[in-house]
Amino acid sequence: MIKQFPSRTVWTQEKAWALHEQPFNDLLFQAHTVHRENFDPNRIQLSRLVSIKTGGCPEDCGYCSQSSHHTTGIKATKLMEVETVLADAKRARDAGATRFCMASAWRNLKDRDIQRLVPMLAGLKAMGLETCMSLGMLTASQARQLKEAGLDFINHNIDTSERYYSQVTSTRTFADRLNTLEVVRESGIKVCCGGIMSMGEEPEDRVSMLVTLANLPECPESVPINKLVPIPGTPLGNSPSISGIAFVRVIAVARILMPTSYIRLSAGRLTMTDEQQALCFFAGANSIFVGDRLLTTDNPEYNDDTKLLASLGIKGEDLPCSEDSLAA
Repeated sequence: MIKQFPSRTVWTQEKAWALHEQPFNDLLFQAHTVHRENFDPNRIQLSRLVSIKTGGCPEDCGYCSQSSHHTTGIKATKLMEVETVLADAKRARDAGATRFCMASAWRNLKDRDIQRLVPMLAGLKAMGLETCMSLGMLTASQARQLKEAGLDFINHNIDTSERYYSQVTSTRTFADRLNTLEVVRESGIKVCCGGIMSMGEEPEDRVSMLVTLANLPECPESVPINKLVPIPGTPLGNSPSISGIAFVRVIAVARILMPTSYIRLSAGRLTMTDEQQALCFFAGANSIFVGDRLLTTDNPEYNDDTKLLASLGIKGEDLPCSEDSLAA
């Protein structure tokens, strides 16, 4: 029998774990039902992710190729020029992307860098794209400035459970992550927050991470679920891989706990079969990153994604707004 829980309640670990441990078919049926109640099941959002400032990060996150603590061959770069970012965004939009995400290898955003980010946001909004940035920890003043500049989302992942977090990084705390999310929410910017599977965590940690997100004062509007891409030279590079069925369970539980959030099937898709990705879409994932590169790791080729989505009868979402509507 499929267990029914309120869609917006204070989730306990026990309730969420019971949901996770249902027979697979029951879990998928419940997740797909919730998905259909809130989204068109045959539409997904196509997003593009670029690294606008790569390498040299002072954090020691055990999964990351850009940490200055690890020997991965990634060299530090300066902040990308505005024109370069906008050219990439135009190519992505013309290929069907409606969301453009930018990540930077910073621990903290510096005030001086905001003036470089503002024209990027202006150009992206003129193209009609939804915007998201990952900038590390922010102050309230910085978040307000970015909101005024037109930023739609800030990405700031909690990565894993509070219990396991110290095994992932030692240069910040789980509470630091939550504090930044509060700053973002108070500024009026939407929250993009999720985690990474296959870092050596237990299944209970995956559920605990989702419970934390679902129990925030407001659920994140965007929840990226990543599968670790092992990077040689990083402490977590040899972590055991999560099974395909276990990963789909995470997607399904995320959909049920956060019915109206975009659940983003993010890093790690190159190791997934078409069938596993299809199960993820059925379970409630409704966004993917397109383009052959995600920050410093590979991603499926655009043509491969086009063929997969066409075989499933799934189409990309339309742009939230257009240049014509913005000019009107």
